[in-house]
Amino acid sequence: MSNGDIFVGEIIGTAILILFGAGVCAAVTLRYSKARASGWVVIAFGWGFGVLAGAYTAAPLSGGHLNPAVTLGIAVDTGEWGKVWVYVLGQFVGAMIGAVLCYLTYFAQFQANVRKTGTTEGTADEPVPTLGIFSTIPEIRHPVANLVTEIIATVGLVLPILAFGLTEGLGESGTLVLIVSLLVVGIGLSLGGPTGYAINPTRDLGPRIMHTFLPIPNKGTSDWGYAWIPVVGPLIGGALAGLVYNLAF
Repeated sequence: MSNGDIFVGEIIGTAILILFGAGVCAAVTLRYSKARASGWVVIAFGWGFGVLAGAYTAAPLSGGHLNPAVTLGIAVDTGEWGKVWVYVLGQFVGAMIGAVLCYLTYFAQFQANVRKTGTTEGTADEPVPTLGIFSTIPEIRHPVANLVTEIIATVGLVLPILAFGLTEGLGESGTLVLIVSLLVVGIGLSLGGPTGYAINPTRDLGPRIMHTFLPIPNKGTSDWGYAWIPVVGPLIGGALAGLVYNLAF
């Protein structure tokens, strides 16, 4: 795979991932969405389908990593570091593009997120906070616990992905991406409750940057004090998964 193919593939695949993932969060969160308040199970499956669509699309060009933690885990296992920067740069650009596409898709709903007070209609409901559409927010803010959660959840993602490669015929049959997508759904359902399961540094950081700059009415804080945890935690988890895989398999 050439650097150009990897870069383009990771941009397109990660943009699709974030479009679906942020999109399902917007669908469940925003007041004037038909899917509002449909719940955590819907969010978990929405992200899983985002992995499915993004990875299958990117696979012919880049292999469909879509996640620096996956790229890092593979590099730690194989010792091949030369193309890591290309993967990560493409993932970062794609994540920002996906966030913008989500914003455009739900533009009318974001614009309706406006507090109306002192009008003849009375006082409207409070605006809906929007950061959770783009990035993760812990239910209990405890930096050490939040970091440990992200590390464990990312090991739970990257180690099985590496091990799936040992299953003869799984990649050739075209079902590997499907299995990984179901793995992401399972992580969301089982391990996503404490922090919202970033398990992907660019998935959180790229959309958080766009949340900061997009002209969303009453969007609230982008919570930069927490932003390091969904970056550092998954990177540690990815590296640990690569080490464990290299030693054990």
